[in-house]
Amino acid sequence: MVREPSNLALMVAEIFITAMASRGQRGGVPACDDEQRREERAEQQAPAPQGPVLPPPPPVDYGVLMQGLVQAMQTQAHTQAALQAQLEAQAQALAQDHGGPSIME
Repeated sequence: MVREPSNLALMVAEIFITAMASRGQRGGVPACDDEQRREERAEQQAPAPQGPVLPPPPPVDYGVLMQGLVQAMQTQAHTQAALQAQLEAQAQALAQDHGGPSIME
């Protein structure tokens, strides 16, 4: 069964895609001169890497990543709803057993 993503999932996806698109640019937003100089100094002072040079990581399929993120959010929402229903049922059962008011009220 294919479900439409929720508004929250769409908002998260949009934020994520925007962040990933700006990642290729230097910092995403133009840095102040002082901050830019600090970054350049930090890059110059970085120690030489130890050991073998690794190849670049494989490209990321952001469509698959976003599908997984939406699916995880939907699973979390279903789990939260089931736990809430279970908690309410337990509270109602306790109230009936003890004759007192429900703790959920």
